Amino acid sequence: MSPLRGAAGLAAVLALGLGVSLSSAPTVAAAGADRDRWDVAGEPSIRILGRGFGHGRGMSQHGAEGAARAGLSAEEILDFYYPRTDDGRAAGRISVLISADTTDDLVVRARPGLRVRDLASGTVTALEEEGAALWRVRRDHTGRDRVSWLPSGAAQDGGWRKHLVLQGEGAFDARNAPVTLVLPGGAERSYRGRLHAAAPTPGSPARDTVNRVRLEDYLRGVVPLEMPALWSPAAVQAQSVAARTYAAYERAHPRAQHYQVCDTTSCQVYGGADAEHPASDAAIRATKGQARTVDGEPAFTQFSASSGGWTSQGSVDYLVAQEDPYDGYEGNTVHSWSVTVTDDRIESTWPKVGDLRSVEVLARDGNGQWGGRVRSLRLTGSGGSVTVTGDAFRSGLGLRSTWVTFRQP
Repeated sequence: MSPLRGAAGLAAVLALGLGVSLSSAPTVAAAGADRDRWDVAGEPSIRILGRGFGHGRGMSQHGAEGAARAGLSAEEILDFYYPRTDDGRAAGRISVLISADTTDDLVVRARPGLRVRDLASGTVTALEEEGAALWRVRRDHTGRDRVSWLPSGAAQDGGWRKHLVLQGEGAFDARNAPVTLVLPGGAERSYRGRLHAAAPTPGSPARDTVNRVRLEDYLRGVVPLEMPALWSPAAVQAQSVAARTYAAYERAHPRAQHYQVCDTTSCQVYGGADAEHPASDAAIRATKGQARTVDGEPAFTQFSASSGGWTSQGSVDYLVAQEDPYDGYEGNTVHSWSVTVTDDRIESTWPKVGDLRSVEVLARDGNGQWGGRVRSLRLTGSGGSVTVTGDAFRSGLGLRSTWVTFRQP
């Protein structure tokens, strides 16, 4: 996803045509009124105008806030952004990859109620060693997973004491309380549910940390990172339903055999118990179990920060391209935006171009101002031409979206 995480709002709609200009001795020539092509002389700086933030598919998070301010309920917001979906339910648990834990062991801080579960035998052992500061699960030289503990004040590079050997993989939990994960470098994060040292494939010596957690508790660590918790309650409730549905969809289409969803913008941003906020908790409780379905299955409820005023067609028929009247509410600073990029930056990103001479948009999606989002464009210079997708252009220059045009700085 393209989360807000407290990022900005948007302003008014720009109505400017496409162009490129020079930072010195400006010389801009449009090759034709019906073509997105601009010839560039000299050493230009290019001002890129844009609309929206993210891929634009499904719900606009800023649009949800704008709709809530206009008086729409959470259900009405969801009906607008996910037409042809039905009300449904989602519950149970989900397995989340904790991407920041990059080592092959799992280390947690000692706490009352901490225990380890042997996932092969099902045996649960309370971890109550007096003076323990940390507990660890790591595969030993025999190929077995071993539980060890570290006394307070001991160095992690040699002070571990053996506790027990497991028949299978190990997982820590503290019943209904969060467990504090110790990350490489010493940072700590708390997670509800179970933290599991999971092999990516059977017999692999590698281990990934996976959080197995109730879906509602998972949402408590997602929603406030995807949308400001203090936004309008209807918007945060809509985000809660969209995030719950997206998680249920990912669970039905797991990313790997040992986890179902990741914790980054490639899925949904998830920060565990440390990310929780009372206002988003209230929105999650108010929508408990609610989801959007298609033919009885969880819908693919993609969302992004801002549509720019027009949503983008997705991979399924309920992710429609449509005009979005709610995205441009006052205060939304990524509804329309601009950035100046030097030709040196473009040339270093696509060195085959050489000295940049022209930019030509080859295809757009046809929706909204300037003909909509860029699907492909051609950069031509002294070294030749490079054709790139709109997504590659956005990524290469760090732009907010592919809905762009160009003007004189």
